[in-house]
Amino acid sequence: QVQLVESGGGLVKDGGSLRLSCVVSGRTFSSLAMAWFRQAPGKEREFVASRSPNGVYTDYTDSVKGRFTISRDNTKSTVYLQMNTLKPEDTAVYYCAASSFWGRRSGYSYWGQGTQVTVSS
Repeated sequence: QVQLVESGGGLVKDGGSLRLSCVVSGRTFSSLAMAWFRQAPGKEREFVASRSPNGVYTDYTDSVKGRFTISRDNTKSTVYLQMNTLKPEDTAVYYCAASSFWGRRSGYSYWGQGTQVTVSS
């Protein structure tokens, strides 16, 4: 059974930074495409960023380009989301997700429990 466990959320001021981590177990991590999604109160869950299994390719939603960086360490079965220049509109529950297929912004099979990120103005 695949398990994804996120950590690193918290409260930060406008313009601040946070780094989220997600540790994966139960599958060969290097075979999985990894992604981050987020869901703000009253809104649908949205795609944030993804990274290919070999770590070469990335995909970002426009609103985070230049501010967020997704990375992975296949030796630690961990994916990260470095978030810089945070804005109040980045406030959401952030979810780590995994898929056997690269190149998608939906249809991820495995999900973490989520971690809250709150950006105060």
